[in-house]
This record gives sequence, structure tokens and C-alpha cells, in this order.
Amino acid sequence: MSHNIEIKKGAFVISDAHYSHHRPQLLEFLKEIHSKKLQPSQLILMGDIFDTLFGGIPNTLHVNIEAIKLLNAISLEIEVIYLEGNHDFNLRKIFPHVKLFSLSQQPVACEFDGKKVFLAHGDFGSNLGYKMYTSWIRSSYTLAVLNIINFLGSNIILNKLDGYLGKKDDCKEFIGFKEFVANRLINRYECEYFVEGHYHQNKTIEFKKFNYINLGAFACNQRYFVVEFTQGVKLLEEIKFSKEI
Repeated sequence: MSHNIEIKKGAFVISDAHYSHHRPQLLEFLKEIHSKKLQPSQLILMGDIFDTLFGGIPNTLHVNIEAIKLLNAISLEIEVIYLEGNHDFNLRKIFPHVKLFSLSQQPVACEFDGKKVFLAHGDFGSNLGYKMYTSWIRSSYTLAVLNIINFLGSNIILNKLDGYLGKKDDCKEFIGFKEFVANRLINRYECEYFVEGHYHQNKTIEFKKFNYINLGAFACNQRYFVVEFTQGVKLLEEIKFSKEI
């Protein structure tokens, strides 16, 4: 599959920021880009950038409006690529100038320095039950019904979801991760690099068929990645964003 995406040297790659009032640091990061204090050549968002942002549920737009406006302003100046995650989807009307890729379009085939790179949020290729759930939750009918229930219940669904997500541990180690990745991806993809988020492991694994990179979550310690190297295994340089808020 080819989407004619060229990854640029100096691109910023960020995954799993899970932006919310529990984790507001992403807003300062976007402000730094918008003000040109940080100057990526390209911004690649690997999904779950927002903790809850669902096209079709207006209240999720309202609580994220400042970050949404910043991203839209940034997308008018540099190329922004956004791979939808399981916490942020149906976003095309929200981000009209962003190159958006839904779950069904992932992994996204890209090129960097003559090398083939696959990008994905990471929740693709799951079992039948999860595939049915992802299709159901993204349907306009389901979202319309949930929006009505949420409205009539004085925001009951989103309040419960916010409480649950605020307590969730996003930074725990995935035991047996290498075997898990191998079972999912080996013998399915031919490339030099396979990059995804979702699992928050911040690990690079060398397989015979490709180098696998699982991105660390911005939500854990505000790390993001810069595309700089293609020597050996390394493709991304990790940077820690630090700013008082």
C-alpha cells in the first residue's frame, strides 16, 4: 500500500499524548511550535494525541478546543500527518488541512531517505471482537446515539470516561513485548522500519525483516522524537520537552 508520504528530515514525531486536563503538557508543546520556538520540518502525530476526541461528539471538541485551534493553525504552515488512534477518531471535519489516516488505512506506507517505513498507531490487525468494536464505535449512528445519551444524562458518559482515564497507568512495562510484536508483524510486512505507538514502550527491536520502533508516550514524560538518522537501527532521536505550566 502506498500513500505517497515522504517523511522529512527534522520531522517531529509524537505519540500518545493523551491530552486532557489531567495531562495538559501537549498544549505548551503546540504553542512552542506555533510561535516558531520549535521548528519541525513536518509534524507526525501517531494517534491518541487526545484522550477523548471523537468526531460527532461536540463536547469532546469543546474541552479540547484550544489544542484543536493550535493544530489547525500549525497545519496551515507545515505538513501535519495524523494517524487516528483509539482515543481520537472521525477527525476529518475537525482538522480540514491535516493529512488524516483512519484505522482502516493503517499502517501507512512512507519513504525516508530511500527507505520504506510503515507508520501505525498500533491498534490495527487485532482479533475479530476488537475489529467489530472499532467499527461499531466509529459509526455515525453509534456516535449520534451516544451523544444523545450523554446530553440527556448531563455529560454522564464523558464524565465516567474522564474519571477512568485519569486513573489509568499509561507507562507500565509490557512483559513479552518482543514476542507479541513478532507474532503480529513478522511475515506480514516488508520494509526497513516499522514505527508505531499505542503500547507506550519506547523500545527499538531489530528483526531480520525490519527494525521495529515502538514510540514512548508523550503522556509519560513529555518525550517526542525527531527524524535525524538512518545509520544502523536508529531513525529517531528522542527529545524530552520541558516547560513549566
